[in-house]
Parts: sequence; C-alpha cells; structure tokens
Amino acid sequence: MAASGFVDVHAHFVTDRYVAAARAAGVEHPDGMPGWPAWSVEEHLDMMKRSGIDKSYLSISSPGVHFGDDVEARALAREVNEFGARVCTEDPQRFGLFASLPLPDVEGSIVEAAHARDVLGADGVVVETNHQGRYLGDPRFEPLWEELDRRSAVVFVHPTSAPHADALALGRPRPMLEFLFDSARTASDLLLRGVLARRPRIRWILTHGGGVLPLLADRMELFRTRLGGAVDGPSAVEQLGRLWYDMAGTPFPRQVPAFDAAFGTERLLYGSDYCWTPADAVLAQVASIDSAMQPSATATWRDLTTGNARRLFDTGAR
Repeated sequence: MAASGFVDVHAHFVTDRYVAAARAAGVEHPDGMPGWPAWSVEEHLDMMKRSGIDKSYLSISSPGVHFGDDVEARALAREVNEFGARVCTEDPQRFGLFASLPLPDVEGSIVEAAHARDVLGADGVVVETNHQGRYLGDPRFEPLWEELDRRSAVVFVHPTSAPHADALALGRPRPMLEFLFDSARTASDLLLRGVLARRPRIRWILTHGGGVLPLLADRMELFRTRLGGAVDGPSAVEQLGRLWYDMAGTPFPRQVPAFDAAFGTERLLYGSDYCWTPADAVLAQVASIDSAMQPSATATWRDLTTGNARRLFDTGAR
C-alpha cells in the first residue's frame, strides 16, 4: 500500500511588498537570520512534489505584519491575506491559508479574522508567540480569543523572538534555540492564565513538536499546584496534550519520541517550515521521517499525521 502524502500545516510564503515593508521598518535580518528567503508558487509546488507533500497550509512567519503602526499593520495583513487567498483559489487542492492578524492590535485583528474567514475563506489564522512582548495569555487579547472560540477557529502559533532576544540569543539565530523556548513560554501563559480552559473550541497548533514543552510539562504542573491558583480540572499535561503540534525541524531521532512520551501522537501533524527551511533541508527532514521506526506495523508517520490533519480540518475534532 502506498504511503500517504503529507499535509503540511507549517509552510510559509513571502511577497515582495511584505519584505519591502519589513525592510523599511529596519528588519534586514529577521530573528537573527542572514536575510529573507525567496518564494514562488512554482518553487513551492516543486518542493511538494519532490517531498511527497499533498497539501500545504501557507502562512506568514515571524516577525509577522506589525512593525509599529496599527493602520499600516492592518493594511499589510489584508494585502498578504488577499495574496494568499488568491494562491489557494487557483489551486485549492494543493494550498490552504492561515491568515495573518495585525496583533497586538486586537480590534484590527478581530476585523481581519472575520474578513479572512467569511470573505477570503481562510482555513485559520496565524499568531506569533508574543506580540511586542505581550504573550498570548495577556488579558488584552481576550476579546480575540472569545471571537475565535465562537468560530471554533484553527490558530497556528508561530514562534518569534522573545523580548531582549539580542541578549538571550548570544548572537546566534533565534530559531535555533529561542523559538523553542518561546513556544513553551506562550503555552505556559495560555495554560496558567486559564485561556485553554476558557476557550476550549479554539484548535491551537504549536510548532516544532512543542519545542521544550515535552520536557517541561510536568514541571509546569508541579508549580501550578503550588502557586496558590485554582488546581481543579485537568492537569497541565492533560491540557497541553489537547493541543495540536507539528513536527517541523528535527523530528528524529529524538524529538518525536520525547513528544510521544509526553502527549502521545493523536494530535501530531507534519510541518516542513518551507520556505524559511530550504528545499534540500526539507528533503533531508522527510528522509529522516521515512527512515525512522514507524508508529505501527500498519501505519507510517505519513499515514498518522495525514489522518490527524484530516480530523483537525474536516471535523474540527478536539
């Protein structure tokens, strides 16, 4: 039996206008990386064909669309979302879209989320792990979570540089280490401020196997039960295990086994991180997945993650 094609929930695009706006704001080396990647539909489709990816859900990566001005951020979000929607309309079998929001502008983000879903037909939205130092449990974001919970929205949470990242990263690109810690930091904020419990219909996707979360979930529970807060209901491990996670990055030989031990694989998805990850690195990652010990005698990692993606998008299962 042929293996399933991957469904890629962690795939990026850039536009000339978006990169120009970022550079105008002084972002020449985003998150400490050497520069901006190139992207085209044709090159993305070629990568998909070579990697055995059936469908890619496109999103704008870090640093997002807000470079200091709310009005400009709203306009840039609308522009990249309309571009992404056109790509999807032209090839809906191969592409989906997670729409960008102009956070930390909450009012503008609610408007854009509604437009993205109701007019553009986006499959979900993308947010960063923090927005100008505000993590996702910040009470100022609550009206947005209320609206997205009402819509049972898919919310793709992409890591970004933490506040004071230049000092933290020791001169190294932030995606190497800091992104993995910032994913855990924002997940802990959603957990400990009660957002996950209050907004159970949001379908959160965290990246890179949850970063360092599999190693820290028990520690979060230890502190949660000793800090004087409410401890009724599901544990930290249970709540975090209800989220969805992609395996972008280096899933084997160590990341996915650690993730499986913490949360199981019922909500594990595939992610390539293209175009920020070059095509040759995506191919190497796919080879590591295909050559790893498979999850069962009758199912591959392709089968498992694709089946999980179908449950996520087709049924809205939680």
